[in-house]
Order: sequence, then C-alpha cells, then structure tokens
Amino acid sequence: MSLAGVSCLVTGAGGFLGQRIVHLLLEEEKELAEIRILDKTISYEARRNFTKFQGQTEVKILEGDIRDVTFLHSACQGVSLVIHTASIIDTLGLVEKQLLWEVNVKGTQLLLDACVGSNVQHFIYTSSIEVTGPNYRGDPICNGDEDTAYDSTSGFLYAQSKTLAEKSVLKANGQALKDGGIFLTCALRSMYIFGEGSLFLQYHLDKSLLNKNVHLRFSRKEALVNPVYVGNVAWAHIQVAKALRNPEKAKHISGHFYYISDDTPHMSYADLNYELTKELGFGIEANLPMPLTLLYYFAILLEILSFLLRPFVKYTPSTNRHLVILLNTPFTFSYKKAWRDFGYVPRYKWKEAKQRTSQWIASVIAQRREYLKNKAT
Repeated sequence: MSLAGVSCLVTGAGGFLGQRIVHLLLEEEKELAEIRILDKTISYEARRNFTKFQGQTEVKILEGDIRDVTFLHSACQGVSLVIHTASIIDTLGLVEKQLLWEVNVKGTQLLLDACVGSNVQHFIYTSSIEVTGPNYRGDPICNGDEDTAYDSTSGFLYAQSKTLAEKSVLKANGQALKDGGIFLTCALRSMYIFGEGSLFLQYHLDKSLLNKNVHLRFSRKEALVNPVYVGNVAWAHIQVAKALRNPEKAKHISGHFYYISDDTPHMSYADLNYELTKELGFGIEANLPMPLTLLYYFAILLEILSFLLRPFVKYTPSTNRHLVILLNTPFTFSYKKAWRDFGYVPRYKWKEAKQRTSQWIASVIAQRREYLKNKAT
C-alpha cells in the first residue's frame, strides 16, 4: 500500500525527527499529493532542503503555534494523514510546567479535535520511551515488548506530559467523522534517537571537546539501552502510515502503541557517544564521577538548592534524580510487534547509521574549530 494521492500534514517538521520524516516522504512517496510542513518556526536551511526533494509533490510551509485553534483547523482542511511529532523535550526541567503542558498535552488535544472536525482519517503520534519509564525506583527491563508489565509511575513532568498526550491520541481512535468515516490513530514509542542533527549529541560533544576530547561518564557501562537511528524512526512512521490505509492491517494497528528500536547494539548512553566518536580520536572516562548512590543523593541536594533559591533566582541543576535514574537503568525493548503488525524493518543498518552520524560529528567538530580559530584572530 502506497501513499499515492494522500495529503499529509507533519507537525514539528522543522525539528530533528520531523525533517527526516518529510525528507523520506518526498524521496520515497513520489505520488504523494501534498505535504504540509507545520512548525512554529522553520529555518532557511530546512526550507531549502524541503524544496530540493520536492519533485511533483506540492510542499506547503505553515508557520504557526500548535495552541492556535484557528490555525490548526485551517492546517487540517483537506488533509487525510497527520504525523504529529511536535513536542517540547525537556530532561532538566528548563521549561515552565504551563508551557510544557500547553504544547505537549493541550496542543495534542487541540490537534486531535481539529482532525476530527476536518475529517482527517489517520493520525500517528510520536510518543517516547519515557511514557514507559524508567520509573522512580529504576526497575530495569531487558528486551521488553508491548505486553511487558511495568509500573510506569514517574514524577517527571516531561514523561507525564507525553503519557497524557499519548492517552488522548489512543482514546480518540474510532471516533466518527462528519463525512461518515472513522478516525484511526496509533502511537510510536521510540527509544532515544541519535543521528545527524541531534542537539543532545551536540551538547555532549561540546562537553567532550572542553574535556580534551574525552567523553564524560554520565551513565554506567552496564546500564544497557537500545538507541535508535533517526532515519529508522522516520521510516517507521511512513511504514505505519501506509499500513493504516490497508483496512485489514488497520484493524490490528489502530488504537495501539508500538516500540520502535533498531539493530543498534545495546550499550549505555555514554558509551553510545564514545562509539560514534572513537574513530575521531575521542576517549571516555572509565567510571562515574562518584558512586551511583552518592550521585543520586547529590542530585537531591541540587534539587533542594534550586527550590531554596527559587524566590530569588532561577537555578536549574545540571542533573536531577530522574536523569540519574534514566541514564543508569538497563532499559531495552524489541520492535518485533511493529514488524508483525505493519512490517517495520529498520531501513538503515547499524554500520551505516554509525557512519552517517560520525561523518556529521566530524563536520560539527570542523565547524567548531574554524569558529574558535576565527575568534582567536
């Protein structure tokens, strides 16, 4: 089943994952009628890249706020497929709760309402592994799946916002549309996403450059996770979009969530950074800066300090309890159900994903060095 003749809206299309979804749609679905690219702001470089792959598919760029009801209803008119990647990602508590809730939770609900009111047939939500966990106790999971029992209780706002948004998406499945059709939804819970353009990779790379090309050991080596390449997450969105158009497959897919991983070797988050850069001459610290238990209590002290300073100044700690647990809990999941239900198979093997990402990192390092050289002169 192809997406021939489909008019598709991608939210968050100017972001890390959103851009890759749009690029793959333009490259692979030559008979796609239209792609509407929605984001609050879209860079000049992103605009140029979109038009470069355009071909015969019409590309419309829509800049606006996902909290704007009128804007959303206009954006959804005449669309049959919505891929919703727009979200505020916050691991440190940098974003005010109200803004996080308005975008991630309320914005998703407003978009769902606009879709139902505009007779949009299919809706795919980019969820997160943080909807599952790790929980506040740091209970591990090894090679889990969609049926794995787990206490997902989390006090972290980002995880809560993604959980509520996903529930809204899955609850909306099966609603009757005005034209007599049925609204079909599903959610994709991706693992930690790496690849070209990752802001998280850039952040850790900058830290490593300041540490004489040695990566900080912020997660213990045995805390195995399964990161996923951005191109494979984008590919999963396209595969499930095509499957939703097949009535037989849609019966099994709609109203459900799926874990999206790939064949990237299981390793800790810190070791992923090292694996992607070791051929560029980078090393990695052998141990955590302090024993894990002590690191957890140190994070508590930083949170207390932040709370005490709140009436006078906003101080955001460099770590917190949630982040310590997230980075140091073994947490891996299989993509077998996605393979069984809608034929998801990673498009990029680990060797290619690593090569592409490492080449991009090398270009970033070159840019950083050129900038420092020019600054010095």
